[in-house]
Amino acid sequence: MTPVSAIAANEFPTQAVDALMESYTGDAPGASVLVLRDGVPLLRKSYGLADRETRTAATPTTNYRLASVTKQFTAAAILLLVEEGRLSLDDGVRRWLPSLPASADSITVRHLLTHSSGLIDYEDVMPADFTGQLHDADVLRLLKTQDKTNFPPGTGYRYSNSGYALLALIVERASGQAFADFLRLRIFQPLGMAHTLAFVEGGPAIADRAYGYSESAESWIRTDQSATSAVLGDGGIYSSIDDLARWDAALYDDRLLSDESRKLMFAPHVVTDVPDIRYGFGWRITGETLWHSGESIGFRNVIVRYPQRRLTVIVLTNRDDPEPYAAARKIAELAIGSGR
Repeated sequence: MTPVSAIAANEFPTQAVDALMESYTGDAPGASVLVLRDGVPLLRKSYGLADRETRTAATPTTNYRLASVTKQFTAAAILLLVEEGRLSLDDGVRRWLPSLPASADSITVRHLLTHSSGLIDYEDVMPADFTGQLHDADVLRLLKTQDKTNFPPGTGYRYSNSGYALLALIVERASGQAFADFLRLRIFQPLGMAHTLAFVEGGPAIADRAYGYSESAESWIRTDQSATSAVLGDGGIYSSIDDLARWDAALYDDRLLSDESRKLMFAPHVVTDVPDIRYGFGWRITGETLWHSGESIGFRNVIVRYPQRRLTVIVLTNRDDPEPYAAARKIAELAIGSGR
């Protein structure tokens, strides 16, 4: 592999990325793209608008709702508490959340992390006429009424937002801190992610905020929040490509998590419902890549890491469509080609 010192950012095919991202330009909802090789930005660029109503352009400091990219931070919070001996991956979830029904007796923290708990998805049992916003504690209240699972815990895989909402509550009970505060004090501040936060209504405002949109036949409609947008553990973090560069750097060494914890996070614990994808703790594993997408109303995001190549591609967008995973993989191919 070509040494990173030999790969200058000005050798990266930026125009090819611009062509891939052309639909995000102009007065459309935008995107921010970061390509890192060995911690060096080969591309750090934004397109289009973070806020169409105020005509505010997207920039590398724009903060997007990460949606399910949040899950890797929730997993990291759990691992920090495991390192401190405050909980175990093999703890039964009812040790921490005893109001769960008997069907949860054999579910462990590890099952929640790997989507192998069999828990019913809370979005499937929300009241049809619900008009407010759910929070993590509301997810627990919904699951208290579901004395069944999709399969015996540990015997299958089903992607579960419910599991990660419960993990946020477990972090709170094991640490004695609100989940948003734990993330801020134990992850974001130590890593210098100054403007990243788990957004709580009435709490700190989101700096440089991107608002989410959906395309209609005539134009773009702001669709920034839904009934599930206030659930934190499965998708409530806002961040920028600049702050996520700091997160990516921390995943290569022990500045935040021990080597053992990082090995656990990135291990292919379970087979998913896609044959070539395994799941770790908040990460999907496909071949040489570690990645996760995030999809919620108004936002589509992805982070794709190639640890052996020290290469990472991050694409954050404030629109419902398209899902940017394919574009991120194409951008990665451009970066790999530029390093030969």
